[in-house]
Amino acid sequence: MSTDVTAKSPAPAPPGRSGSAAGEGLLGLVLAGLRRNMRQYGMLIALGLIVVLFAIWTGGDLLLPRNVSNLVLQNSYILILAIGMMLVIIAGHIDLSVGSLTAFVGAFAAVLTVQHGVAWPVALVLCLLVGGVAGSVQGCLIAYLGIPSFIVTLAGMLLFRGLTEILLKGQTLGPFPDGLQKLGNGFLPEAGPDTNYHNLTLLLGLVLIAAVVRQEFRDRRRQQEFSLDVLPTRLFLLKLTALVAAILVLTLLLASYKGAPIVLIILGVLVVGYGYMMRNAVFGRHIYAIGGNLPAAKLSGVKDKKVTFYVFLNMGVLAALAGMVVAARLNAASPKAGVNFELEAIASSFIGGASMSGGVGTVLGAIIGGLVLGVLNNGMNLLSVGTDWQQVIKGLALLVAVGFDVWNKRKSGS
Repeated sequence: MSTDVTAKSPAPAPPGRSGSAAGEGLLGLVLAGLRRNMRQYGMLIALGLIVVLFAIWTGGDLLLPRNVSNLVLQNSYILILAIGMMLVIIAGHIDLSVGSLTAFVGAFAAVLTVQHGVAWPVALVLCLLVGGVAGSVQGCLIAYLGIPSFIVTLAGMLLFRGLTEILLKGQTLGPFPDGLQKLGNGFLPEAGPDTNYHNLTLLLGLVLIAAVVRQEFRDRRRQQEFSLDVLPTRLFLLKLTALVAAILVLTLLLASYKGAPIVLIILGVLVVGYGYMMRNAVFGRHIYAIGGNLPAAKLSGVKDKKVTFYVFLNMGVLAALAGMVVAARLNAASPKAGVNFELEAIASSFIGGASMSGGVGTVLGAIIGGLVLGVLNNGMNLLSVGTDWQQVIKGLALLVAVGFDVWNKRKSGS
């Protein structure tokens, strides 16, 4: 007796849609998209929820224009460090020296401008060079002598902290020239007619929205050309609407106070530049390669030592820039500046999606991780939560983020 198995075989689902997905609504598409892209969107959604919760708990104080502006200024140097730290972690290393290097560069800038009267633009260039030299020395020891990055940067942490004490002789040194102060506290100038908003900030916000929309459609079209999986149209439009709404709200909040801080413009340039490098440039792909699988990267011709060297050189330059920003914001160089900055930068990277084993992470993820910590700090300060409990909560946030990374890898590997 024969059985006609072909008669009972279900008809194949249309391309890009499963039988069960054919009738699901927008909520089903959202949930399915989140399951497929949990690492990419999970922390972004968490940031949104944290903002909403603290906005409710603080009676709206979190989203007051003045507080939003202060939130950007207070976390700018951590976000700068987080960008460099993300590259270091993706490459499979760690850098414990950035906090001390930040303090040392700030002290060096104070000695140049306050004690010796060096013009602040010259001092800025010299400080960036000092950061680059410090990063290149550590990069040489790690890449070419094979000393573990943990040991080299731990030694650097002690070395730069000691040099900071020597330069400042244990005292706070300031104030800085007005031009340098604007690096940490300044805002874009007013322009145009009186509209009750900062016109230049509104214009920049509209340009950013147009650029984001264009880039999203361009990336989607490129993925389709290479037959890669893309988000369903409705989910893609929902994502795009959320991005535009977030940028518009932030633009209006900043424009209703003093406008966009200068350091926010610097951060925007860094995010765009480093994001492009990590997505499209050969050097960025090599960083992912050596962090993801070093033996395979070597066999593919990647010059791993050279890449590692430049990663730490870059970290040194960004640490120097962060040092200038924090010194300008405080309007003084202090021997105690930069304490725990390295931990904040590392935590921002891991919360933002970096993997302990390397090879995974994005520049935007580092920014999101830094903003999660920044909003937590700001919100808890507004609620008068003690510093002891703040440390506990931030530690739990880091633990959850790393635990999620481990769970996600086990799930994908099973």
